[in-house]
Amino acid sequence: MHELGITQNIVAIVTEHAKGMKVQKVVLEIGKLSAIMPDAIKFCFDICSKGTLLENSLLEIIEIPGLAKCRQCGAEIALDKPFGVCQCGSVQLDLITGEELKIKEIEIEEICV
Repeated sequence: MHELGITQNIVAIVTEHAKGMKVQKVVLEIGKLSAIMPDAIKFCFDICSKGTLLENSLLEIIEIPGLAKCRQCGAEIALDKPFGVCQCGSVQLDLITGEELKIKEIEIEEICV
C-alpha cells in the first residue's frame, strides 16, 4: 500500500508549514486517475497523524475527475481510466486533469492572547 508512504509525506509537509501550530483541517486534491485510493489515505491519515500537530484534525479529500484533450480534433473527453478513445476515433489524448495529488489547504488553530 503506497498510500502509507504518501500520507507520511503529507503529514511531514503539513507539519513543516504549520510552524508549531495545531492543525485543524487539511484539504487534499486527489485525481481519479492517480492510482491513489482516497479511503486508504483517510485510514492512513489517522495513524500517521497520531502524536503530531495534525492529531484529531479533519481531512477533506476533493476527487478531481479525469479529463483529456484529443490531439486530432481538439475535443475534451471525460476519462475514468488513464486511457480512452475520442469520438473521432483517435487514441492520442493529452491528460488535462485527473493525476493530481495536492495539499490544497491547511487550516491552523489561531491562538489569541
